[in-house]
Amino acid sequence: MESASQDISLNSPNKGLLSDAMMDVPVDNAAAARTAAPEGLSAAEEEELRAEIAKVEEEIGTLRQVLAAKERHCGELKRKLGLTPLDGLKQNLSKSWHDVQVSNAYVRTSEKLGEWNDKVTQSDLYLSASSTLEDWNEKLTQSEAYKKTQETLSQAGQKTSAALSNVGSVISRKLGDMSSYSIRHSISMPAMRNSATFKSFEDRVGTIKSRVVGSRENSTDGLQSPSAGDKAPQDNAPF
Repeated sequence: MESASQDISLNSPNKGLLSDAMMDVPVDNAAAARTAAPEGLSAAEEEELRAEIAKVEEEIGTLRQVLAAKERHCGELKRKLGLTPLDGLKQNLSKSWHDVQVSNAYVRTSEKLGEWNDKVTQSDLYLSASSTLEDWNEKLTQSEAYKKTQETLSQAGQKTSAALSNVGSVISRKLGDMSSYSIRHSISMPAMRNSATFKSFEDRVGTIKSRVVGSRENSTDGLQSPSAGDKAPQDNAPF
């Protein structure tokens, strides 16, 4: 007893060993629950309730397994139909929004908002503000600045339309001229080549070319092959 009291004493150097040893001892939760059972229950009733809890937990686990199997089967069916998770999300959102719309809270809120809207639109403040805005709108549309601005915008739009129309007509005319020129050129070239004037000019060019080529060949032969009787001049002059 004295040694135990010394270990528990605050002045003892072993004051923390007892608490650490007590923390390391495993605790039986079931035993603790049994000891913490409320008063007024017999042992038989307590055992019956615990058996009922175990049965319900087992059923919950079974239902979770069944739900997981059903979800997998549903996913396989959706994949066979080509439905993506996004389609399922859209369907769920649509269903949720429909459920919200038909709910009593949504209906009551819509009715309240409708009543508030009627009250606001029929109030004197709203009517006076609406009439004031209408007066301002009428004054603005009848002012000289508004009319000038409208006329300026209208003229700018007309000028822009006219400019675009002119550009389109110029481009169309250029394209038409180019196509007609190419057609005339393709038609006139064979006719011009078959004409007597073109053939006469072509014959003359061929004659001139043959003369020039023949004279060039003769001059080249004269320079490269001298006659046999000719001898190279000898320089007999004394040194």
